[in-house]
Amino acid sequence: MTAETSDENEQSIALGRTVGVGCFTFFVGAWSGGIVAVLVGKIVEGMKESPACEGLPVCNWYVYAGVGAVIGALTLPVLVLNRLKRSRKAADNSRG
Repeated sequence: MTAETSDENEQSIALGRTVGVGCFTFFVGAWSGGIVAVLVGKIVEGMKESPACEGLPVCNWYVYAGVGAVIGALTLPVLVLNRLKRSRKAADNSRG
């Protein structure tokens, strides 16, 4: 196995890992962001003393969930991938 083939193999593994982690954190970020945003909406609506809807945490929960899902789906992958990139650079620097 030549050095060039080994480098290409490592690059394709790194790309696959990045895409996999990015897709997974996109999904998890959307769900967790939506859930946290509904909690924030419940607090905000409670402070505003808005009327309650029976069986729902907040009457307009879908607005809070949608905005939170978008924010979570964008921020979590960025944060995780930046952290992985920093860790990878530190490992490369320590190897020499």
